Amino acid sequence: MDTLFNTKFEGDPASHSQPGVQLKSNTYDLQESNVNLKLTIVSTVGFGDQINKEDSYKPIVEFIDAQFEAYLQEELKIKRVLHNYHDTRIHACLYFIAPTGHSLKSLDLVTMKKLDSKVNIIPIIAKSDAISKSELTKFKIKITSELVSNGVQIYQFPTDDESVAEINGTMNAHLPFAVIGSTEELKIGNKMMKARQYPWGTVQVENETHCDFVKLREMLIRVNMEDLREQTHTRHYELYRRCKLEEMGFKDTDPDSKPFSLQETYEAKRNEFLGELQKKEEAMRQMFVQRVKEKEAELKEAEKELHEKFDRLKKLHQDEKKKLEDKKKSLDDEVNAFKQRKTAAELLQSQAQQAGGSQTLKRDKERKNSGFL
Repeated sequence: MDTLFNTKFEGDPASHSQPGVQLKSNTYDLQESNVNLKLTIVSTVGFGDQINKEDSYKPIVEFIDAQFEAYLQEELKIKRVLHNYHDTRIHACLYFIAPTGHSLKSLDLVTMKKLDSKVNIIPIIAKSDAISKSELTKFKIKITSELVSNGVQIYQFPTDDESVAEINGTMNAHLPFAVIGSTEELKIGNKMMKARQYPWGTVQVENETHCDFVKLREMLIRVNMEDLREQTHTRHYELYRRCKLEEMGFKDTDPDSKPFSLQETYEAKRNEFLGELQKKEEAMRQMFVQRVKEKEAELKEAEKELHEKFDRLKKLHQDEKKKLEDKKKSLDDEVNAFKQRKTAAELLQSQAQQAGGSQTLKRDKERKNSGFL
């Protein structure tokens, strides 16, 4: 892109370890010979770097559709300002093909097939100095054959305008363009030219015998820029717009081939929407009632379980209380019996002591009487 527009665009190179495909959009204001150009470059960072490449095209398709949707929303406004609207629709897709010299990757075919109805695809063989001239010619034929056999429709330069019919027809035969990019200028002869220096020689970017860079620049910027914009609006955007409006219920004619009334369509879609909304509301109400009933049943069951648990605990408590009371009564009976036995024992002991004392007095008295005798 730096070589194509002869400028240095800001931006850091992205790594090849992205978890998914990310689209980065940058807008630049360019000026050359009093001609102003607002250029938006969208890079597909991480495209083709993942192990599973099955859905790599989806972020690109979604991004293109998002730009169409933004333009459609602006177009449907009551007060439109399309003449001042910054059109972010993608007018050209430069699809870079790796210079393998063999065939297109399945990822390339799937992605271009998904994009050909949404954007003008211009296939480009990148780093074309990596393969020989004969290999490059065979590779171009192979790519064209695979695109045709898989039904991929790339952008064809228009030939209906006599002023550009001859050059565009010639250039269509050169697709896909084999390009080389370089911002370094080397002195070749008496001129400074953009080129790449290799040990085996020099590859000139603007030399048409070396690569198709000049052809790409002529076709993209100088000859067919307006046609790219027109094709985007009349073909790709109109297809998106028609499909979107048909989804919303709008058609050109009704089943009786009469002109379609916008008011009637609006009323029909409004009634349909309100009917669907009412159905959803009723379904939600029924679901809410059902959930309330289920919750009430759960609460009643929980309450029943709590009552049963309370009754079990209450019975258990009463049983424990009765056991304790019985045990206490048994202990009281044992204490009373012990006190009675103790009292009886003390009584017997005191009686025995009294009997022993009277016998001792009697013996002492007898001793004294015998002594006097």
